[in-house]
Amino acid sequence: MKIKTKLSIGVGLLFLMILLLSVLSSWYINQLKQDTNNILTANYNTLEYSRNMLLSLEDIPKDPLAVHSFEKHMEKQKKNITEVGEKEATENLILHFNALQKNTQDAATYGLIRKDITELMQLNMQAIEHKSDVANKTAQNAIVAISVAGTLCFLLAFILLVNLPSSIANPIVHLTESIKQIANQNYKERVHFESHSEYGELARSFNVMAEKIQFYSESKLEKIIKGKKRIEALVDALNDAVIGIDEDKKILFINDIALQIMGLKRENAVGQQIQDIALNNDLMRDIIKNWMPNTHADNHNKTLKIFANGKESYFEKEMIDIHIKPTAEDQKIFIGQVILLKNITPFKELDIAKTHFLGTVSHEFKTPISSIQLGLQLLENDKIGSLNSEQQKLVASIKEDASRLLNITSELLNITQVESGALQINPKPTLVNTIISYAVQANQASAMQKNIELKIQSEQDDLWVYADGEKTAWVLNNLLSNAIRYSLEKSSIIIRVVQSQDKILFSVQDFGRGIEDQYLPKIFDKYFRIPGTKKEGTGLGLNICKEFIEAQGGAITVQSQLGSGSVFTIQFNQASQS
Repeated sequence: MKIKTKLSIGVGLLFLMILLLSVLSSWYINQLKQDTNNILTANYNTLEYSRNMLLSLEDIPKDPLAVHSFEKHMEKQKKNITEVGEKEATENLILHFNALQKNTQDAATYGLIRKDITELMQLNMQAIEHKSDVANKTAQNAIVAISVAGTLCFLLAFILLVNLPSSIANPIVHLTESIKQIANQNYKERVHFESHSEYGELARSFNVMAEKIQFYSESKLEKIIKGKKRIEALVDALNDAVIGIDEDKKILFINDIALQIMGLKRENAVGQQIQDIALNNDLMRDIIKNWMPNTHADNHNKTLKIFANGKESYFEKEMIDIHIKPTAEDQKIFIGQVILLKNITPFKELDIAKTHFLGTVSHEFKTPISSIQLGLQLLENDKIGSLNSEQQKLVASIKEDASRLLNITSELLNITQVESGALQINPKPTLVNTIISYAVQANQASAMQKNIELKIQSEQDDLWVYADGEKTAWVLNNLLSNAIRYSLEKSSIIIRVVQSQDKILFSVQDFGRGIEDQYLPKIFDKYFRIPGTKKEGTGLGLNICKEFIEAQGGAITVQSQLGSGSVFTIQFNQASQS
């Protein structure tokens, strides 16, 4: 039988039984309602009237108005005659009441009236008992009928509960397990369901699919093996060291370059946990230091210094997370990582040579520049001889160029110190006001030339930071110099000092042209200058500032909006007074 037919028959029968139970219950409830209504309307009212007439009868000798009360209830009783014999008893009551009205002191008439009322009450009590029996019988019939119908509904629902879910769910469970087997590459899995249900057609389609996948898998296995070997050969032919690991940190492959620089053998590496190898291999331990399955960006790239091929070599580490999207699924899953060690030794050697060349040239430049400045001082001395206006302009121009050349030379020397690692940083508790005062005094003259006001805003006067005072003052001096250079005349520059928890924040805010958003990520790059800038400079100042601050454990950031100016912020750890 089809699954749809089973569901239709089962649910349909259950629906009919529930409908039958509802109709049956409604009919019997209505019958009970009618029986109880008959008792209330026909008999209970007569009993109520009789009781009131008895009370009024007792008051007639004492209260003449009681006659009217008795007569009123008697009139109601005349309209509520429902039982056999009740009419005759009511007529007798009326007859005796009329006699009483003629002689209210006749005790015999009182007795006759009481007898008539008692007869009315007995007739209605007997009627109530009879109707109560009828209602009880109706209730018993209702209980039997509803119980039978409810039992049938329960049996039908129980049969459906036992058979219907299993007949639908069991094949689905079986099919799910078979699909998992196929997903695990067990292509010999087959399913067998009864052919006359929908599952039979599903089973035939599944078996056809499994058979085709099995055939395809067996026919393509050789090609897959060849492809795997081809990829392994390509990896081994790379000039960079490559290590592949799975999601459980087990090494899947490693090429010859990686084996050579690490001093490993392939049979001792492939299939092993990378942490186990790192226990006895310093280079591997350095590679995976601070490593986690989802590596942060700052751990992905690191320059390693390795002694290989009889000389010092430099490698740049890059760890690449590998994610795949399984077939017919939407979410990507993490399956491992590839560790690349790029050989950057030639570039590093060129960079070192460049650094040495810049250091040598910059150092050699300082002597002739100092001689030029000394000669300019002698020319400006009136004791040697006076200069005419043209000669003075020429000397001033030469002096300005010599000063700019000296600044460039100093920046080149600073950057060579940073690159060569010869930079000496001596952080210690330093008073904030000392750093700010030095930078402000150094730039006061150039600020006055452009009528720029330097405003200092500080929450406290006795704040201390843990920093190299000389290097930090140089950085703040450079930021102030740039702010003055790019600010408009008659504007202002704010030097702000803020304490935030255990941090001290220096900020230099100008209200000049500002920096476009696209250039903000590159503003601290070496030799970078904003396109279209006409101001002089080498593009090294901000890079040196960044190196000086980060070497002290601090941080420097920039915020800018085109047309509104820029804010450069330096962050240091707060220090106690030394």
